[in-house]
Amino acid sequence: MRAIVLTAFGGPEALQLGDVPVPSAGPGELLVRVVASGTNPVEAKLRADGRWAGLAPPVVLGYDASGTVEEVGPGVTGFRRGDDVFYTPEIFGNRLGTYAEHNVVPAAIVALKPASLSHVQAAAVPLAGGTAYEAIVRRLAVRPGETVLIHGGAGGVGSFAVQLARAAGARVIATAGPENQETLRALGADVAVDYRAQDPAQVALAETGGAGVDAVFSTVGGDPIVHGLAAVRPFGRIATILGVKGDLTLLYTRNLTLHGVFLVREGARLRELARLADQGKLRPLVDAVLPLDRAADAHRRLDSGHGRGKIVLAVEPARA
Repeated sequence: MRAIVLTAFGGPEALQLGDVPVPSAGPGELLVRVVASGTNPVEAKLRADGRWAGLAPPVVLGYDASGTVEEVGPGVTGFRRGDDVFYTPEIFGNRLGTYAEHNVVPAAIVALKPASLSHVQAAAVPLAGGTAYEAIVRRLAVRPGETVLIHGGAGGVGSFAVQLARAAGARVIATAGPENQETLRALGADVAVDYRAQDPAQVALAETGGAGVDAVFSTVGGDPIVHGLAAVRPFGRIATILGVKGDLTLLYTRNLTLHGVFLVREGARLRELARLADQGKLRPLVDAVLPLDRAADAHRRLDSGHGRGKIVLAVEPARA
C-alpha cells in the first residue's frame, strides 16, 4: 500500500512516498481503509525528533483518520466490515500511522463517523476536537453564563474550543492574528482579539468589568497564561496544552486551578463529538485538503505555526 514514510528525523523533505505492507487486524483491532488523514502540530514535532515518543525511522506518522472498516479482529463487537469510522491513534511507540492507505487500530478508541460530515471533515476532528473537548467540557467544566478566554481560537484545537464553549452557553473571548478575526466571529466568538495589536488580558478585564474571566484555555506557546493570570477571577480555572514557564505566584494567591491537557484516546469522547457534529453544534475548520503525496507541503504549513484550522490529506481522493 502507499504510505508516507519518515525516512529520518528532520525537515519536511524527510517525508517520502513509499510502499509498505498492508497490516492485519489482531485481537481487539480493526483494519481501516483510510480515506482521509488529518495533520497536527504534534506530527511536525515527531518528524523533527520523535525519540521522546519512542519513534525510530523509518516510520509512518499520522494521528487522525476517517475511513471504512475492512477487517474486524477477533473479539471485537460493535463494528462490522463497511462501517465508516473516525479516530485518533496513540502517538507513542513505532506504530503504523494514518499517512497510509490502511491502518490498524484498537477498536476501543474508534467511533462511527458522524453522518453529517464527509471523510475529510471527520478526519479533522479526533485529535484537535478531542483535546478541545477534554479542556472545555471535562477539565474546565464550562457552564452557561460564564466568560471564557481562548488563546489561539482560529487554530486546529482552538477552533473547536470556541464552538464547544459557545455550545456550553458561555460568552467567548478568543484571540488570533489580524487575518483571522472574521474566522473567530464565524466560529461564534463574542469578542475577537487581535493579539498583535491588543493585550488579551486587558481586553478580558475590560469585557468583564474588571472582575476577570471564569476560565482560560491556551493552545499557543509563549507566556499568555502567565501574563494573563491577573485577568482570571479568584477561584477561576485555566487549561493549557503546552508547558507554562514564569512567575506563577498569582496561581495560588488567587486560588486558581491549572490543568495540563494531554489527550488520552477513547471511543466515548469521539461518540460525543459525533453527536455534537450531527446536531450542528460542531464543525471542523478545514483550511486545506492536499493529496497524500503532498504530506511534506502540509508539514511546511504546520512548521509555520500560523495555520487556520486543519490541513487534511486526501488518502483516497475519490471518496474524500
